Amino acid sequence: MRRYFPILSWSRSYSRDTLASDAVAAVIVTIMLIPQSLAYALLAGLPAQVGLYASILPLVIYAVFGTSRTLAVGPVAVASLMTAAAVGKLAAIGTAEYYAAAIALAFLSGLMLLAMGLLRLGFIANFLSHPVISGFITASGLIIAAGQIPHLLGIKAKGETLTALVMQILENLHNINIFTTVLGASAVGFLFWSRKHLKGWLLARNIGPNLATVLTRAAPVAAVAVTTLVTFVFGLDARGVAVVGTVPQGLPVPTLPPFALDLWSQIAMPALLIAIVGYVETISVAQTLAAKRRQRIDPDQELVALGACNIGSAVSGGFPVTGGFSRSVVNFDAGAQTPAAGAFTAIGMALATVFLTPLLFFLPKATLAATIILAVLTLVDLGAIRRTLAYSRTDGAAMIATILVTLAMGVESGILAGVALSLFLHLYRTSRPHVAIVGQVPGTEHFRNVDRHAVITAPDVLTVRVDESLYFPNARFLEEFIQEKIAVNKAIRHLVLMFPAVNAVDSSALESLEAINQMLKDSNVTLHMSEVKGPVMDRLRRSHFLQDLTGDVFLTQYDAMAQLAPDLTRKTLAACRRNTLRNGGQ
Repeated sequence: MRRYFPILSWSRSYSRDTLASDAVAAVIVTIMLIPQSLAYALLAGLPAQVGLYASILPLVIYAVFGTSRTLAVGPVAVASLMTAAAVGKLAAIGTAEYYAAAIALAFLSGLMLLAMGLLRLGFIANFLSHPVISGFITASGLIIAAGQIPHLLGIKAKGETLTALVMQILENLHNINIFTTVLGASAVGFLFWSRKHLKGWLLARNIGPNLATVLTRAAPVAAVAVTTLVTFVFGLDARGVAVVGTVPQGLPVPTLPPFALDLWSQIAMPALLIAIVGYVETISVAQTLAAKRRQRIDPDQELVALGACNIGSAVSGGFPVTGGFSRSVVNFDAGAQTPAAGAFTAIGMALATVFLTPLLFFLPKATLAATIILAVLTLVDLGAIRRTLAYSRTDGAAMIATILVTLAMGVESGILAGVALSLFLHLYRTSRPHVAIVGQVPGTEHFRNVDRHAVITAPDVLTVRVDESLYFPNARFLEEFIQEKIAVNKAIRHLVLMFPAVNAVDSSALESLEAINQMLKDSNVTLHMSEVKGPVMDRLRRSHFLQDLTGDVFLTQYDAMAQLAPDLTRKTLAACRRNTLRNGGQ
């Protein structure tokens, strides 16, 4: 029960001090989450209150099922963008069909995550390499930021790609609303300044560190309050400033998604992509924060927890949610000790939904756009391109390709291209495994690459070390490599396959080994093996390969050379030792 309900573990030691720490963290996160949830709902093309709905029940559910002590679940920028991209193809923004499709998307995504967790399929997320994920998030951040510029300028412009957005913005620049622009620019400037300098400014005026931190986190709330008041006092809504308008007051009414087969078939792929990307982001944040406190995260249980959170979001009228980086870090820094901090945050969000929504009527959408822009710019890491290229050109190329495809063709195409690139790069790298000819290091029983070390080799023995598992993409490569070496060196009478790094040999590779054995036999060369791992030997014993092998299988490479070239091997071992003893004696 504790495995599937981690709350049974941490709740047993819950104390008054822990309660105080969690409550303080919840207050800080609630202050931060209110404007974010409103903004991300609008980013997803949904009414503002839907963001509040998606920030209540999922937090309570995660407190029951989650294994991270500090992860904060809720609406995030990338998932909101992916929601808008997926649902926008099915219905018009603002319609009941659009809202219903977003709920169905969260529900189906949650079911997929839940099934993956119960089947322990967390490894699926590994198909997205870090450079690809980094490139996708960077590109998504740029699209999100560009998509908020029209709200800052008071113009209309839409587009799923950066190119389409920029073109529409340029075409509508003549329709700029000066009041909206001033409000938006002021909000952006204030939020940017507060993030960089507000805490230091407060500390310089003898404000306590804890209070300074809370006030800094509350800067977006201050921006919301001031711009809302200015809009109300000066009647800017009548002068073209877009406002949030009426926000229904009260807690969400439990609902069920539409169970239309045609709708589910259309959102199946977007739901899977949101599930995988959301899980990758969630587990990355959770593991990073857990490592700082030497805590443990269960990846498969996190799938269950995130799936349950999305189902809870759908049932409560929300949209897809995941673990947010910025609010999780704030939760961690604020001293949260258990997932109960999330449940307390949910209480705060529920109170905001009940009591604060009437005050949001005159909230300018430009202020929410400024909040989104400042939040997503932390996701954009263009410097990672240079760092990745410097380390690996193929990984750097994959990152650049993912960014370009996402910017040019949209988020779904970008993530699909990223998955395809990740798989292609894996197959490409492993199709040409590192293979080395090795020799004996003088004075030792160790064998190393002849191209990197001063080693001794026997003229009639060729030892080939394979540094990767053998399977269908690279099986033929080993055949061709050995055939080439045998063809150019007629003196070879023995060939030893050294397998210390081979963890698996699939059926295709087994056929290649059988072909190598037969080819060497026809060339009057005996095939031997050394340092074969137990699991590999177990599988080879289930075939006829070992019976047909022309040579032997040795426990160590030294054992192999001691039998195949005994004089040279022992002299190589002894000569250096004699020199060492002689030098030591002197």
